[in-house]
Amino acid sequence: MIQSIEVKDYMSASLVTFTPDMDVMNAIDVLVKNRISGAPVVDDRGNLIGLLSEKDCMKVAIQAGYYEQLGGRVEDYMTKQVVTVEAESSVLEVAKLFMEKGPRRYPVVEDNRLVGQISRRDVLRSLL
Repeated sequence: MIQSIEVKDYMSASLVTFTPDMDVMNAIDVLVKNRISGAPVVDDRGNLIGLLSEKDCMKVAIQAGYYEQLGGRVEDYMTKQVVTVEAESSVLEVAKLFMEKGPRRYPVVEDNRLVGQISRRDVLRSLL
């Protein structure tokens, strides 16, 4: 049953995204105001090129505290090696990924283009 359910059936398709040249302080403001812990970074074609998380933004806080440097571009802080899943992957496969690795959500891609995101909660919804 769950083996036949695909990621595209439960993923969120409406996402907050950042661009690599965006000011990191503006990105932090978006994270805080939207109460989200991270967002994908995409190029002008919608290709996923990274992920900016709250953890990545801690580097901004450290630089501000130690070096009195505040700001920079998203691409200077984002995680560039991002684990993704395909839209047609099985929710069961994603559940296994959640058990083996630490992220709370995975970007969903088709031909490296960001099409959505699937979270742990989305996988649980698929059970219902």
